[in-house]
Amino acid sequence: MVDPLSISAVSGVLGAVSSSMAGEAGKWAWEAFGGLVQRATGRQVLAPAGATEREAVARLLVEGARNDPAQARALAAWMSGVSSGVHSGIPGGVPPGGAGGASGPGAVPRLLPASTRYFTDRKGPLAALDKEGGRKPDGRPRQALLHGPDGIGTSAVAIHWGSREAARFPDGQLYADLRAAGPQGAADPATVLRRFLHRLGVPAEHLPATVEDRADLFGALLATRRLLVVLDHAHSAAQLRPLLTSAAGVFTVITARRPLAGLDAVNIPVGPLADKDARRLLTEVAGKHAVTAARAALPGVLERCAGYPFALRAAAPGLAEAALAGPASAGRSAATTDPAEAAAEDRYRQLSPDAALAYRRCALRPWPGLTARVAAAATGLAEPDAATALAELADAGLLETAVDGRHHFRPLVRRHAEALAVREDGLAACAAAVTRTVDTLLRLAVAADCAALPQRWHLGPLYAVLCRNGYPEGSPDSYPDEAQALAALGAELPNLVEAVRAAEEFAAPELVCQLVEALWAVQLKAGRHDELLPALRAGARAAAAPGTAPRFAGRMHGQLALALVELQEYPEAERQLLLAAEAEEKDGHLRGQATAVESLGLLRLRQWRYTEALDCFDRAVGLLDGIGPDGDGSADLPRARALLSRHRGRALRGLGRFDRARAALEEAVAFFRGTGEGYNTARALTDLAQALIEQSHGAQALPLLDEAGTLLERQGARFHLAPLGVLRSLCVNGTGNGTGAGPGAGTVNGTE
Repeated sequence: MVDPLSISAVSGVLGAVSSSMAGEAGKWAWEAFGGLVQRATGRQVLAPAGATEREAVARLLVEGARNDPAQARALAAWMSGVSSGVHSGIPGGVPPGGAGGASGPGAVPRLLPASTRYFTDRKGPLAALDKEGGRKPDGRPRQALLHGPDGIGTSAVAIHWGSREAARFPDGQLYADLRAAGPQGAADPATVLRRFLHRLGVPAEHLPATVEDRADLFGALLATRRLLVVLDHAHSAAQLRPLLTSAAGVFTVITARRPLAGLDAVNIPVGPLADKDARRLLTEVAGKHAVTAARAALPGVLERCAGYPFALRAAAPGLAEAALAGPASAGRSAATTDPAEAAAEDRYRQLSPDAALAYRRCALRPWPGLTARVAAAATGLAEPDAATALAELADAGLLETAVDGRHHFRPLVRRHAEALAVREDGLAACAAAVTRTVDTLLRLAVAADCAALPQRWHLGPLYAVLCRNGYPEGSPDSYPDEAQALAALGAELPNLVEAVRAAEEFAAPELVCQLVEALWAVQLKAGRHDELLPALRAGARAAAAPGTAPRFAGRMHGQLALALVELQEYPEAERQLLLAAEAEEKDGHLRGQATAVESLGLLRLRQWRYTEALDCFDRAVGLLDGIGPDGDGSADLPRARALLSRHRGRALRGLGRFDRARAALEEAVAFFRGTGEGYNTARALTDLAQALIEQSHGAQALPLLDEAGTLLERQGARFHLAPLGVLRSLCVNGTGNGTGAGPGAGTVNGTE
């Protein structure tokens, strides 16, 4: 049992809950603690920000517990239950050895890609890695930076060394490619940390919201482990800083195109292969017979490749052709002096027409995951032909292939292909190819969003068509259930974020807004707010563009506000919500205005400002009451009122007004059960169960929790399952808060 009379213990639990609010368990626990504080003190206490304020709140709780045994039992029960739910996945809750892809006990992460079979030379860089990696702990972090130009093989050196020395790191290997789509070409550290923490056993629902808290958790998890971290294609020292640790057992290997100012690491340059090693690599890849047959052309091939492994590998399949054509063929790429670009040019000239078309058109944007559907849109080919073209490009080494089968370009290859597209196809054809691709991704997203959250109200003409008519069974845009639709939307998320960037660069604000609108289901049900943030900010910028409909502007500001709340950027979130309400009022759209005010109330819940939250929800109800029987949004009114009943119940519960809270929550449950809307039925059931538990009616709460769990599993909304386990434990242990201990006798003011 956690000690409810220890200020440091209570403050520690509050800190753990605060840092885990990116997950549903953390958000729920934070709101629950807020209600506990209100009831213990008999007055409104604002949610603390920072360690000093958390300690002050902890002191209030401990003082109440010392003065009232019932309050002490309630606090102890909540602390134990919340600790078990929030702390699983952070230090003390992860089994030694961490978790790998399966996130199971005893598993270790094995994220390092497979090494190349034909690895040649590199004795100098390998020896330098041996020295730094084997250095005895002396308080200094063990970090090495391999640097060299594109195509020189820095990644191959890091991966080969890590594979060779795997036994040195019994707790596993973490790997991240720090390249990303977009103009900066750099992955967000928060997203990288999300993946690392997941592989180390931290469930999504317990993931800290901010990059600072994620970095702290990452460092704590690595403190006692012997583990290799490979950070490939780094952009800057600032990008790396949250990913670095001084843990004695951790060795971090970084690759970059150049030395990085501000990075405290051993610099290891990686240069071209010597001539003899270049010949050896060609022989190993192409075969001795091909090299012998092409001996007359070999000097020109070696000169053009300039010791770059990427160029040598690309040249290997063409050696037989070079042998037939003779020495003159070696000079066909003389127009370029970059060996990697020359290699890409050589491979391109050997492609089939369909593959060459796909090479050019798919490179017009840095799509994170090329599929047959995306390639077909970019090229105009049929999907089977596009799939064949992508496979040919991968076989030629011009595309890299991820574990899920999606393809992507190396940056240096994409630059070459993009330049070819502009030169050979013209700007008009290139723009049309990008437009078709964005339109295809939008159609995919709208269909998946409709299926993943069919009950909500949507904006835009495409929704009017797709959500009304649906798709025949077997269509690529049809989904058997909401869970599979949500999974499809999540899998396409990186491409959709890039599609938003493309639409913004094409100065198409309406298209930006429609794309962002289609991200709502994945935002609401799966989180991933840090990944969505660039697209959501683009949506807010589009909202300010001349001619953007106020209704779309309201939705864009509201969606951005939701993400900002989840990332604990409360002042900016409030500003966005006020802009949303202003836009909806300008449009005369009472339904949208009510949504913005409702969202502001949800922010107030997060801030423990329960009275203000209740006022917001009551204002939203008043706005809905202004919509006539045939008014805009009238069809949505019953559902909107049910959602507000649920939120009013949460605010009333926070104020300790349990009878009124239960009545509001029972109203919401009855509505959503009646409509068969499983997701919101489950959320309302969870809130009702909590209200019952806080009145010591755990036996009545248990069947509600079981029903909620079944519904959430069926919906694929596992993000929201975490609180159920904590509430079940409270049903068994009891909160000791049956009639409302503390100064207010269960309410802030002592009266209902």
